[in-house]
Amino acid sequence: MKAALQDYHARMQRVLDHIDRHLDDDLDLDALSSIAAYSKYHFHRQFTATFGLSVHRYIQLARMKRASYRLAYRDAQSVTDVAMDAGYDAPDAFARAFRQRFGQSPSSFQKSPDWEPWLAAFGPLDNARSKLMQKTFTADDVTIRDVPPTAVAIMEHRGDPAMLGATIQRFIAWRKAAGLHPRTNPTFNVWRSERRPASPANYSVDLCVGTDQPIEAHGEQIKAGEIPGGRCAVLRVVGNTDNLEPAALYLYRDWLPASGEEARGFPIYCQRLSFFPEVPEHEAVAELFLPLK
Repeated sequence: MKAALQDYHARMQRVLDHIDRHLDDDLDLDALSSIAAYSKYHFHRQFTATFGLSVHRYIQLARMKRASYRLAYRDAQSVTDVAMDAGYDAPDAFARAFRQRFGQSPSSFQKSPDWEPWLAAFGPLDNARSKLMQKTFTADDVTIRDVPPTAVAIMEHRGDPAMLGATIQRFIAWRKAAGLHPRTNPTFNVWRSERRPASPANYSVDLCVGTDQPIEAHGEQIKAGEIPGGRCAVLRVVGNTDNLEPAALYLYRDWLPASGEEARGFPIYCQRLSFFPEVPEHEAVAELFLPLK
């Protein structure tokens, strides 16, 4: 029974990965049912029963998520280009669908996103993905590295995590103006609070980019700092890296007590090595670092 369930999950995971990789293609029911190795007459019912939304709805949300990321974080891409990438033949059709889902026009979202409706809109997609994408980790997934110190420029986010998207948008715009491209300057997040503290006002994370050059603020509140060197337990996460809390909990709750190691006095942090939407969401990569004594 367990082997049959694992086979079923593997088939459905192949479908999700194929959708991620081919959002620009015609994702018809025949092709997707073939990838799952199920009859098309049953596949759409099985998909809906497994994920809580239809194949068509899932694809719509996945395309709209990529489109919204491109609008918010890629200022050089036009609304028309984003609409075409999202599978719409005309910008006005895309604009109607976008406004219906997010309560903003694409151009308004591009200039000043309202992140709370955005988070709510993708709840069904995130819930669907979590059905099969819950990662399990073992001690073999953790390595211990000696990490060199890294000078960084820091933009702090303090307060409601629902507004983190706005800080990320400003951070990306600032580092573009400063010429600090992700290909040449590494990206880090340093978590200084729980992901969901008792009060949203207590949420705290530092957005960092590696640089040892003098920092030009360009009107933003940017400060220089350092991610200290030393021994770290490192856990690599491949796939949806929006929520790295399960990986962090594994390091703290499971790996650390069993390892005999002790944590050092610097928060857990991650380095983001590849990003959605530059790569399909299931190919995004992040590494978590737990500093050790």
